[in-house]
Amino acid sequence: MMETLSDHILCDQQNNDLRAIVISAEGSVFSSGHNLKELANNREKQEVCFKIATQLMNCIIDSPVPVIAKVDGVAAAAGCQLVAQCDIAICSEKSQFSTPGANFGIFCSTPGVALSRCVNKMPALYMLLTGLPVSAQEAFQIGLITKVRSSDQLNEEIENICRAIKTKSRDVIELGKRFYYKQIQYDVKKAYELGGDKMVENLQLPDCKEGIQSFIEKRKPQWGTGKD
Repeated sequence: MMETLSDHILCDQQNNDLRAIVISAEGSVFSSGHNLKELANNREKQEVCFKIATQLMNCIIDSPVPVIAKVDGVAAAAGCQLVAQCDIAICSEKSQFSTPGANFGIFCSTPGVALSRCVNKMPALYMLLTGLPVSAQEAFQIGLITKVRSSDQLNEEIENICRAIKTKSRDVIELGKRFYYKQIQYDVKKAYELGGDKMVENLQLPDCKEGIQSFIEKRKPQWGTGKD
Protein backbone atom coordinates (compact mmCIF):
# COMPACT_ATOMS: atom_id res chain seq x y z
CA MET A 1 0.00 0.00 0.00
CA MET A 2 2.78 2.46 0.90
CA GLU A 3 4.61 1.76 -2.35
CA THR A 4 1.38 2.25 -4.29
CA LEU A 5 0.78 5.60 -2.60
CA SER A 6 4.32 6.71 -3.39
CA ASP A 7 3.90 5.66 -7.02
CA HIS A 8 0.66 7.62 -7.33
CA ILE A 9 2.23 10.73 -5.81
CA LEU A 10 5.24 10.51 -8.13
CA CYS A 11 3.65 9.35 -11.38
CA ASP A 12 2.13 12.59 -12.65
CA GLN A 13 4.32 15.30 -11.13
CA GLN A 14 5.34 16.74 -14.51
CA ASN A 15 1.71 17.22 -15.52
CA ASN A 16 1.03 20.94 -15.13
CA ASP A 17 -2.70 20.21 -14.89
CA LEU A 18 -2.08 18.38 -11.60
CA ARG A 19 -2.77 20.92 -8.87
CA ALA A 20 -3.33 18.85 -5.72
CA ILE A 21 -3.30 15.25 -4.49
CA VAL A 22 -5.98 13.94 -2.11
CA ILE A 23 -5.35 10.82 -0.02
CA SER A 24 -8.52 9.13 1.24
CA ALA A 25 -9.84 5.69 2.13
CA GLU A 26 -13.10 3.78 1.93
CA GLY A 27 -14.78 2.60 5.12
CA SER A 28 -14.35 3.54 8.76
CA VAL A 29 -10.55 3.21 8.87
CA PHE A 30 -8.35 5.74 7.10
CA SER A 31 -5.25 3.72 8.04
CA SER A 32 -4.41 1.60 11.06
CA GLY A 33 -0.69 1.65 10.32
CA HIS A 34 1.71 -1.21 9.78
CA ASN A 35 0.66 -4.85 10.01
CA LEU A 36 2.38 -5.94 13.23
CA LYS A 37 2.27 -9.60 12.22
CA GLU A 38 4.40 -8.77 9.20
CA LEU A 39 6.93 -6.96 11.41
CA ALA A 40 7.48 -9.85 13.80
CA ASN A 41 10.78 -11.78 13.82
CA ASN A 42 12.22 -10.68 10.47
CA ARG A 43 14.75 -7.85 10.68
CA GLU A 44 15.16 -7.60 6.92
CA LYS A 45 11.41 -7.09 6.43
CA GLN A 46 11.39 -4.57 9.27
CA GLU A 47 14.15 -2.50 7.66
CA VAL A 48 12.46 -2.59 4.25
CA CYS A 49 9.09 -1.62 5.75
CA PHE A 50 10.37 1.49 7.50
CA LYS A 51 12.52 2.47 4.54
CA ILE A 52 9.42 2.39 2.31
CA ALA A 53 7.46 4.38 4.90
CA THR A 54 10.17 7.03 4.99
CA GLN A 55 10.19 7.20 1.19
CA LEU A 56 6.43 7.82 1.24
CA MET A 57 6.76 10.67 3.72
CA ASN A 58 9.54 12.19 1.62
CA CYS A 59 7.36 11.90 -1.48
CA ILE A 60 4.73 14.01 0.27
CA ILE A 61 7.31 16.63 1.27
CA ASP A 62 8.90 16.69 -2.19
CA SER A 63 5.64 16.75 -4.15
CA PRO A 64 5.41 20.01 -6.13
CA VAL A 65 1.68 20.22 -5.38
CA PRO A 66 -0.15 20.17 -2.04
CA VAL A 67 -0.98 16.73 -0.63
CA ILE A 68 -4.26 16.66 1.28
CA ALA A 69 -5.49 14.01 3.72
CA LYS A 70 -9.24 13.36 3.74
CA VAL A 71 -10.02 11.37 6.89
CA ASP A 72 -13.39 9.86 7.72
CA GLY A 73 -12.52 7.40 10.47
CA VAL A 74 -9.56 5.99 12.40
CA ALA A 75 -5.97 7.04 11.70
CA ALA A 76 -3.57 5.17 13.96
CA ALA A 77 0.21 4.76 14.21
CA ALA A 78 1.67 5.10 10.69
CA GLY A 79 -1.81 6.19 9.57
CA CYS A 80 -1.64 9.11 11.98
CA GLN A 81 1.89 9.76 10.72
CA LEU A 82 0.55 9.96 7.17
CA VAL A 83 -2.06 12.53 8.20
CA ALA A 84 0.48 14.61 10.11
CA GLN A 85 2.87 14.60 7.15
CA CYS A 86 0.31 15.84 4.64
CA ASP A 87 0.27 19.55 3.81
CA ILE A 88 -3.43 19.90 4.67
CA ALA A 89 -5.69 17.49 6.56
CA ILE A 90 -9.49 17.54 6.70
CA CYS A 91 -11.41 15.07 8.84
CA SER A 92 -14.96 14.18 9.79
CA GLU A 93 -16.37 14.66 13.28
CA LYS A 94 -16.24 10.91 13.93
CA SER A 95 -12.53 10.60 13.15
CA GLN A 96 -9.96 9.59 15.77
CA PHE A 97 -6.18 9.78 15.82
CA SER A 98 -3.67 7.82 17.87
CA THR A 99 -0.10 6.59 18.10
CA PRO A 100 -0.67 3.43 20.16
CA GLY A 101 2.52 1.55 19.37
CA ALA A 102 3.81 1.54 22.96
CA ASN A 103 0.74 -0.52 23.90
CA PHE A 104 2.27 -3.35 21.88
CA GLY A 105 5.92 -2.79 22.79
CA ILE A 106 6.89 -0.75 19.72
CA PHE A 107 7.14 2.99 20.36
CA CYS A 108 5.80 5.12 17.50
CA SER A 109 9.17 6.71 16.78
CA THR A 110 8.64 7.41 13.08
CA PRO A 111 5.05 8.64 13.56
CA GLY A 112 6.53 10.89 16.23
CA VAL A 113 8.74 12.57 13.63
CA ALA A 114 5.72 13.82 11.69
CA LEU A 115 3.63 14.44 14.81
CA SER A 116 6.29 16.54 16.56
CA ARG A 117 6.60 18.76 13.49
CA CYS A 118 2.85 19.21 13.35
CA VAL A 119 1.82 19.76 16.99
CA ASN A 120 3.48 21.10 20.13
CA LYS A 121 5.49 19.03 22.60
CA MET A 122 2.78 18.36 25.20
CA PRO A 123 0.06 16.94 22.93
CA ALA A 124 2.65 15.04 20.88
CA LEU A 125 4.08 13.32 23.94
CA TYR A 126 0.60 12.73 25.35
CA MET A 127 -0.30 10.79 22.22
CA LEU A 128 3.03 8.97 21.98
CA LEU A 129 3.41 8.05 25.66
CA THR A 130 -0.18 7.10 26.47
CA GLY A 131 -1.33 5.66 23.15
CA LEU A 132 -4.75 7.16 23.87
CA PRO A 133 -6.80 8.42 20.93
CA VAL A 134 -7.71 12.04 20.40
CA SER A 135 -11.02 13.08 18.88
CA ALA A 136 -11.44 15.10 15.72
CA GLN A 137 -12.03 18.30 17.71
CA GLU A 138 -9.02 17.62 19.92
CA ALA A 139 -6.91 16.96 16.82
CA PHE A 140 -8.03 20.31 15.42
CA GLN A 141 -7.28 22.11 18.68
CA ILE A 142 -3.70 20.79 18.83
CA GLY A 143 -3.02 21.52 15.16
CA LEU A 144 -2.99 17.99 13.78
CA ILE A 145 -6.02 18.69 11.59
CA THR A 146 -6.75 21.73 9.41
CA LYS A 147 -10.56 21.56 9.59
CA VAL A 148 -13.30 19.31 10.97
CA ARG A 149 -16.49 18.77 9.01
CA SER A 150 -19.40 16.34 9.10
CA SER A 151 -18.93 13.26 6.93
CA ASP A 152 -21.39 14.53 4.34
CA GLN A 153 -19.51 17.85 4.08
CA LEU A 154 -16.05 16.37 3.55
CA ASN A 155 -16.17 16.24 -0.23
CA GLU A 156 -17.44 19.80 -0.48
CA GLU A 157 -14.66 21.04 1.80
CA ILE A 158 -12.00 19.20 -0.19
CA GLU A 159 -13.41 20.62 -3.43
CA ASN A 160 -13.32 24.15 -1.99
CA ILE A 161 -9.68 23.74 -1.00
CA CYS A 162 -8.66 22.26 -4.34
CA ARG A 163 -10.54 25.01 -6.16
CA ALA A 164 -8.70 27.67 -4.18
CA ILE A 165 -5.34 26.04 -4.93
CA LYS A 166 -6.20 25.79 -8.61
CA THR A 167 -6.66 29.56 -8.86
CA LYS A 168 -3.00 30.03 -7.91
CA SER A 169 0.10 29.68 -10.09
CA ARG A 170 1.42 26.12 -9.92
CA ASP A 171 5.00 27.42 -10.07
CA VAL A 172 4.39 29.79 -7.16
CA ILE A 173 2.72 27.10 -5.05
CA GLU A 174 5.63 24.74 -5.72
CA LEU A 175 8.20 27.40 -4.84
CA GLY A 176 6.34 28.28 -1.65
CA LYS A 177 5.86 24.71 -0.50
CA ARG A 178 9.49 23.78 -1.10
CA PHE A 179 10.69 26.82 0.81
CA TYR A 180 8.35 26.15 3.72
CA TYR A 181 9.91 22.74 4.33
CA LYS A 182 13.41 24.15 3.85
CA GLN A 183 13.11 27.12 6.21
CA ILE A 184 11.73 25.16 9.17
CA GLN A 185 15.11 23.39 9.41
CA TYR A 186 16.83 26.66 10.38
CA ASP A 187 16.75 29.15 13.25
CA VAL A 188 14.53 32.16 12.69
CA LYS A 189 17.33 34.56 11.68
CA LYS A 190 18.67 32.20 9.02
CA ALA A 191 15.13 31.47 7.86
CA TYR A 192 14.48 35.18 7.34
CA GLU A 193 17.73 35.54 5.41
CA LEU A 194 16.77 32.66 3.13
CA GLY A 195 13.21 33.96 2.94
CA GLY A 196 14.33 37.31 1.60
CA ASP A 197 16.33 35.59 -1.14
CA LYS A 198 13.34 33.38 -1.94
CA MET A 199 11.02 36.39 -2.22
CA VAL A 200 13.40 37.97 -4.74
CA GLU A 201 13.57 34.68 -6.65
CA ASN A 202 9.76 34.52 -6.61
CA LEU A 203 9.54 38.03 -8.06
CA GLN A 204 11.51 36.92 -11.12
CA LEU A 205 8.96 34.25 -12.05
CA PRO A 206 6.85 35.06 -15.13
CA ASP A 207 3.73 34.16 -13.16
CA CYS A 208 4.64 36.65 -10.45
CA LYS A 209 5.09 39.40 -13.02
CA GLU A 210 1.71 38.44 -14.50
CA GLY A 211 0.11 38.41 -11.05
CA ILE A 212 1.36 41.89 -10.19
CA GLN A 213 0.30 43.22 -13.59
CA SER A 214 -3.16 41.69 -13.26
CA PHE A 215 -3.53 43.30 -9.82
CA ILE A 216 -2.60 46.70 -11.28
CA GLU A 217 -5.00 46.22 -14.18
CA LYS A 218 -7.77 44.86 -11.91
CA ARG A 219 -8.23 41.61 -13.83
CA LYS A 220 -7.79 37.90 -13.17
CA PRO A 221 -4.24 36.64 -13.76
CA GLN A 222 -3.52 34.34 -16.68
CA TRP A 223 -0.95 31.90 -15.35
CA GLY A 224 1.57 30.19 -17.59
CA THR A 225 1.75 26.45 -18.16
CA GLY A 226 5.03 25.86 -16.36
CA LYS A 227 8.52 27.13 -15.62
CA ASP A 228 10.34 29.08 -18.32
